[in-house]
Order: sequence, then C-alpha cells, then structure tokens
Amino acid sequence: MRAIVTVIGVDQVGIIAKVCGLLASMNINILDINQTVMQELFTMTMLVDTSACTTTYEDVNAALTAKGQEMGMSIRMQREDIFKAMHQI
Repeated sequence: MRAIVTVIGVDQVGIIAKVCGLLASMNINILDINQTVMQELFTMTMLVDTSACTTTYEDVNAALTAKGQEMGMSIRMQREDIFKAMHQI
C-alpha cells in the first residue's frame, strides 16, 4: 500500500532526519519527497510504500502523531487512494 505523509510546523534542525528515521525503523520506503520552508513554516509531503512495513497502519499513524507532538509539529499519514479521492474536483 502507498500512503501520503504530511509534516507541517515551525522549521527546526533535524525534521527530515527524525521523520525519515522513524519511517525507516518500521521498514517504510520513501518513494518521493517534497519539502519547503516559507519564512519559518516547514512543510513536507512524502509518498511512501508501506508494503514491507513491520507494524500496522494504525501503529504507524500513532507513532507519527507521537513524533509530531514531541517535535511540536503536525505529522499525518493517509492512504494514497483516500488522499486522492479527497483532493479530486
């Protein structure tokens, strides 16, 4: 399954390393990544492959949410098909 991970918050050192490290620890592969900083606001969107993931989708989401709270950021994951359906006109 592929999913979209979004990260939003105030820019700080190590955001990409922390989020990517967490995903790697669960055997989630990053297929595409896009990030930008506008003034002090950091945004990142990643397309990930969870087919070899070592934990459940719910546990991954909980871990990402917890990491976001620890970092003072919002980190969310949505299944790609749901993400696409929500953003179609």
